[in-house]
Amino acid sequence: MKTYYENLTEAELREAIKDMAEFYANKFLASGDFDPGFSPVPVSGKVIGGMEMRSLIDSALDFWLTGGRFNNMFERRMRAVLGRKVVLTCNSGSSANLLAMTALTSPELGDGALKPGDEVITCATGFPTTVNPSFNNNLVPVFLDVDIPTYNIKTEALDEALSPRTRAIMLAHTLGNPFDLKTIMDFAKKHNLYVVEDTCDALGAEYDGKKVGTFGDIATLSFYPAHHITMGEGGAVYCDSPKLKRAIECLRDWGRDCWCESGKDNTCRKRFEWQLGELPHGFDHKYIYSHLGYNLKITDMQAAVGLAQIPRIDEFVNARRQNYAFLRQQLKAFETYFILPEATHNSNPSWFGFPLTVRKGSGFTRNDLVKHLNGKNIGTRLLFGGNLLRQPYMAGRSYRTAGEIVNADVVMNDTFWVGVYPALNEESLGYVVEVIDGFIKSGG
Repeated sequence: MKTYYENLTEAELREAIKDMAEFYANKFLASGDFDPGFSPVPVSGKVIGGMEMRSLIDSALDFWLTGGRFNNMFERRMRAVLGRKVVLTCNSGSSANLLAMTALTSPELGDGALKPGDEVITCATGFPTTVNPSFNNNLVPVFLDVDIPTYNIKTEALDEALSPRTRAIMLAHTLGNPFDLKTIMDFAKKHNLYVVEDTCDALGAEYDGKKVGTFGDIATLSFYPAHHITMGEGGAVYCDSPKLKRAIECLRDWGRDCWCESGKDNTCRKRFEWQLGELPHGFDHKYIYSHLGYNLKITDMQAAVGLAQIPRIDEFVNARRQNYAFLRQQLKAFETYFILPEATHNSNPSWFGFPLTVRKGSGFTRNDLVKHLNGKNIGTRLLFGGNLLRQPYMAGRSYRTAGEIVNADVVMNDTFWVGVYPALNEESLGYVVEVIDGFIKSGG
């Protein structure tokens, strides 16, 4: 017996499948009503709907399992969003950071390339994968303390951090709050330093009216479900320099010298006419490796989800700012107990979370409150690794510090954050405030 679908053309059947997938997502993936005490209040999460599902299914029907037309569209549209000439996707924000820093060691940069033993200024409370690429490349991180309440690097010790081997600065915009870009960029320009902006938590944030990620030489993004837009796993590196583009692309694609897109051959029109290294003339260019590289690409299905998220960036960023403003206003009554966060001067953050530092003498500890909140179904996170210098993996590694590292220990012991992501609203965030109020009134 023939079915309805057997009478459809390929194009009609494809549209029908996408329509059904979109209908399913809108009906069954939507969040339900909030029930205080029972519904979770996560710190982060994906916000997806019918259009993301439709795009995902569209790419699945292509069955092009590596990067393809959806990835190409995603990179092109993100160039317009980010305001940079080059956007290259990869499989995570951590990989993006690795690619960004490793690109600065590339022979493509000639005498400007970073060498083993060169130093990279960073923050003691950064996310580990903002620092780890320095170790991976035999570079030496130089740690400065963190400022409270912006939770970004304290710039007062920059001059002390400087040495004849200082070549770069790599910093994240903490929880979507831009670091002091004027001071950092002035210092970098004065001393001819590279700047890598980790914007994984900060898509949409601005400093002095300009988007973060457009100040430094290279910037990075993450599309993990916790971040501003998602494709599940995924990240991107973006810049303006053709040399850096060449290096990043090469490192991401096994280290091969060939720049053909997946599924294409002989873009250079002389595939069998190269002679590089000690290889024989005519050795297939697709198998010539000019960098020590990796396979860090994404799939087209991931890119398809990200592509559907791009039109929602402003919606998501505005929701995060509104949620932050609500918590800031509601928690102002508790400043006796907490140091509340503050935006960096001259910035407009795209908040990833709402950090709180428990003041000394509050009558309770950070751990007491965090345990209580989690017991009430309210998610919390610490400010990443706290003082990274205290982490077990740092033992025996080569690094320097500049200035006193004091606030990093405060962050390690007393700071946590709650969510502001777009699925939250005044009802769920009001419950967070209510639980904190009850905890304080009960004496902790």
